[in-house]
Amino acid sequence: MAHVVSSLDQPSNYKDSQTRVDRMKQNEMLSKSTTLYIGNLSFYTTEEQIYELFTKCASPEDGGGIKRIIMGLDRNTRTPCGFCFVEYYTHAEALASMRYVSGTKLDERIIRCDLDLGYKEGRQFGRGKSGGQVRDEHRQDYDPGRGGWGAQAQRIEIERRREVEERYADAVDGPGAVAGGGEDWKEAENAAPEKTLKRGRSPDDEGNNNGRLGQRTRTEEDMEAERM
Repeated sequence: MAHVVSSLDQPSNYKDSQTRVDRMKQNEMLSKSTTLYIGNLSFYTTEEQIYELFTKCASPEDGGGIKRIIMGLDRNTRTPCGFCFVEYYTHAEALASMRYVSGTKLDERIIRCDLDLGYKEGRQFGRGKSGGQVRDEHRQDYDPGRGGWGAQAQRIEIERRREVEERYADAVDGPGAVAGGGEDWKEAENAAPEKTLKRGRSPDDEGNNNGRLGQRTRTEEDMEAERM
C-alpha cells in the first residue's frame, strides 16, 4: 500500500513562482528546510493561535522550537490576508508539523502546511492586484473568513453601483428633470387658514353707544312734547 497512499511528510508539488532557483536545487533546499508555509488561514486567526498549535510539534528539549512566525499581510492595508510562515529550529520539527498539523482545523478552517525554501523579506505581502493573495483575487464564492467575496467580484459590484449612481444623477440634473420641491403645494394646502381677529370692544366704544342711546331718547321726548 506504500505506493497508493502518499506520505504525509512529503512536500507538495507547489513551488514559489518567483524563485530563481532551479528544480534540483529547490529539492535539495527543501530536504533541509526548517520553514513551513501555512495556507487557507482565516483573516482573523492570530499569531498567538498559530504559535499554540504549531508548538505542539516542537522539541525544545532537543534544542528545537519555533524560531519565529511571519504573518502574511495585505500589501495595502497591512492586515492579515490568510497565510503565514512558521520557522522551526530543526528540519524534523517542520516534517512533524506537515504530518500532524496539516489538514487540521484552525478557526473552523482546514489549513495546509508545506515545506518552504525559506522566508525572505518581502514575501510576507500578498501578490494579488488588490494587495491580498492571488487566490482571493479571482475567488467567486462568499467566504466570511477571508473578507467575503473575492476582490474581483467586489470591484465589479463597486463599478455597478457607481454606474447606477451616475445614471441617477444624470436623470435628476439632466434635461427634462423634474424640479425638486414638488411637495410644497401640499404644505400650503394643509396650512391652517389665517384667522381674522375682531377688534375688541373698548370702554370708549361702550361710552359712545351709551351717548347715542341717550341722545336718541331725548329727541323722542321732545317730539312727544310738541305733539302735546
